[in-house]
Amino acid sequence: MITNRDRYFEPDGSVRPEALEHNIWLKLLYEGEELYWNAERIGNMAEKEQNNALAYTLRTLDILDGMPYISEENYRLIRTVLCWSETAKGGTKQMRETWRKRGYPLAIHNEASAMIYADHHFVRDPEKDPVCILIRTHGLAGQFIRGECRMSASTDLRKLRKGRTEQEFIELITVLNECIIRAVSETIWASVQKNIRAFAGMVWTDVFREYFPQERLQKLLPLTSYPSEETLHFFAEQIFPCYDLWYFESALAPFGAEGAAKFCAIALEAANAGTKHLVFKPLADELYYDLEGKKHINIYKQRILERWLEDPKDYGSHVRTVTEQNGSIVSVGVRFTPVCEKLIDFCVEAERSGLLTYEKSITMLYDMFGFRRDAFDRLNNEESYLKTMNAADTSTKKDLPDYITGERILDVGSGGGVLLDRLEARWPDKTIIGTDISRNVIEVLERRKQEEKHAWTVCIHNFTEGKFEPAVDTVIFSSILHEIYSYTETESGRFNIVSVETALRNAYDSLRPGGRIVIRDGIKTPGSGKLGIRFKTPEGMEFFERFTKDFHGMDAMPEIERFVSADRDAQTVITDINYGREFLYTYTWGAASFAHECQECFGYYTLPEYTSVLESLGMHILKAESFLEKGYEEHLSPLVELFDPVTHDAVRFPDSNCILVAEK
Repeated sequence: MITNRDRYFEPDGSVRPEALEHNIWLKLLYEGEELYWNAERIGNMAEKEQNNALAYTLRTLDILDGMPYISEENYRLIRTVLCWSETAKGGTKQMRETWRKRGYPLAIHNEASAMIYADHHFVRDPEKDPVCILIRTHGLAGQFIRGECRMSASTDLRKLRKGRTEQEFIELITVLNECIIRAVSETIWASVQKNIRAFAGMVWTDVFREYFPQERLQKLLPLTSYPSEETLHFFAEQIFPCYDLWYFESALAPFGAEGAAKFCAIALEAANAGTKHLVFKPLADELYYDLEGKKHINIYKQRILERWLEDPKDYGSHVRTVTEQNGSIVSVGVRFTPVCEKLIDFCVEAERSGLLTYEKSITMLYDMFGFRRDAFDRLNNEESYLKTMNAADTSTKKDLPDYITGERILDVGSGGGVLLDRLEARWPDKTIIGTDISRNVIEVLERRKQEEKHAWTVCIHNFTEGKFEPAVDTVIFSSILHEIYSYTETESGRFNIVSVETALRNAYDSLRPGGRIVIRDGIKTPGSGKLGIRFKTPEGMEFFERFTKDFHGMDAMPEIERFVSADRDAQTVITDINYGREFLYTYTWGAASFAHECQECFGYYTLPEYTSVLESLGMHILKAESFLEKGYEEHLSPLVELFDPVTHDAVRFPDSNCILVAEK
């Protein structure tokens, strides 16, 4: 099939002159001087530099052309609507200034585009013209389904029933919205197509049912708990009956219902009797940034805004809101002070570097400004880290569901949520609960739960601070006890085995009779042997030297025992076997994760020590084995060779992990 890009563009990417001459809508979009980007539509921030409005329009037309079953009349009407519906995002700067002076609401692009179409076609009565009506209501069906717009915003569609059968009307509305939504995401269309047909049917029968306030709020935000009565009343009385909401989810979902209500209250302060639309696009634009070519919420900005929402008077010196009232629109954004912007930029670039010294600087700066930063948050590399953690098919994590018992299963330190997914898939009727002490991780999981419709639940909990209630049947510690050991601050500092013992005791107290603790984590090698490491690249020796300076997980061992000798010419080191093991399983993560991984001690118990601790709690050991996780050897073999310092014979990699199952 010939695409619409082929129809209008030359092979070198330039537009055909005759196409511009005969298609005013194409000229407006092609010559647009203010690149319009939508945080809801793009996944790659590089797309900000492209003409997304034009590319999107061409995609909608291609989808329409692939629908042979549509009537000729509806095809012509829908094609005209699709061509013109994004034109308010185009135009030269001079043209856009003219539109603004005429009062066109450019921030509500469907309404402004309808006015632009009416101008160029000398439409006498835009309120009755079918093309104007469909442009004016462009996208509102989808916006209603997701909760942003009232269904009453689409009442003009009733005018299109005249002269059409019910089947023709429903085809018109459904096909138009299929083009609109599929051009954004095939997945979204698959999930809402039945709702779109139902929407068209309601318009045909004059049934304009609005969502109940709680129902609409649930569609707008990934709610994990019931909002306060005050917040729900605010939305029910002051927001939902009065306004349509634009870019609400992309801008406000990170702040929950209470934070969203505060931003809406800010919008109301600028609203007047003629206001119909609350637009949060400026806020959404401020929140997103580029990481490795993908769109991410800037967690630093999110955390600062959370603190500001908690105490706006105190943080008014760092953040201010920017509201603009323009006709029926009130838009809301934020501005950070110059020093705040510099702090954010520094933190982003510092963490990208992966250097521990920068990690410490970030913490110091956050302390100076009083901004909250979770100790366990992985901010810039959160997605790549969780993606690695989710690679369960390549590790023994996939076996953990084999060992559970009972109906209530608790996954401690859920990370990316892969184990939650596996448990739910294997045991859909059981209660699956995930915990983490990082607010950032819980927020990511809550969003994914809503988007993917999972039944598992998540919450913040720390086993070093108390048991979990109500009681459960299985507690799973998958690669989390070593983090408890490494990060928990005790009276004697970090890397105190008391923190692990406390967590296990509280886990035991959280179990019902017959319940189990399942552990998959790092393992310490018995004895005090030595290990030789020969590096195959110069970077290996440099990484080892960084490690010896910044790793403090085994400071209790004298330095001469930890690091015996090094030969730079031969690219070899001789070290304590457990110190070497810690280095190897930090080295495998690479430089990008060094700032985090070098702060963790992976092995803290030998297998006999593990079983002894669990038995001292009164548990019966059902399984206890140590092993080398396959992925470590595959990744490290091209980088290092291991040898016996005495015989210089090659030796195998030391065991990296263990699995233990103990029953109460």
